[in-house]
Amino acid sequence: MEEGLKIKAMELGTEQETAEKDTSMQGAALEMGSLLAEILTAFPGKRQDVRTYSPLALAYIGDAVYDLVIRTVVVERANRPANELHHITVGYVSAGAQAKIVEALMDSFTEEEQSVYRRGRNSKPHTMAKNASAGDYLKATGFEAVLGYLYLSDRMDRVLELIKKGTELAGLHL
Repeated sequence: MEEGLKIKAMELGTEQETAEKDTSMQGAALEMGSLLAEILTAFPGKRQDVRTYSPLALAYIGDAVYDLVIRTVVVERANRPANELHHITVGYVSAGAQAKIVEALMDSFTEEEQSVYRRGRNSKPHTMAKNASAGDYLKATGFEAVLGYLYLSDRMDRVLELIKKGTELAGLHL
């Protein structure tokens, strides 16, 4: 009986290893402790290859990632009323600010990032920002697509590097 339990445990281990290999083959290996890894562990399921996502889907998640990073920095810098935090944050998350950031970063993008950016910028969004030009809105969409692509590739280090460098180069010091 004990031998049967050992064999069953080995079989389960093999199935788990196979599932882990399948998941890692679908995209970049997930770093233990990364936000993405934690989310996918809590909500397991089939993982799609990030290269197959539409540019607007990438921009959708990239917008949230960028917003979370900016809000985190703003809150960590000063414990203020929520209304003040919001007004500070708007200066960084507006389409105009993101357009300045991406213009400053263009030479820093890898070929892969430039490709994702172009796909996002050239997408046909169904809405436009109220307080931004169409050009700025599309540049911001491209930037958000890059951030979404990097996040879903579990490359938050690169996301943070681009946001930090971009805000500095654009004169939007955080």
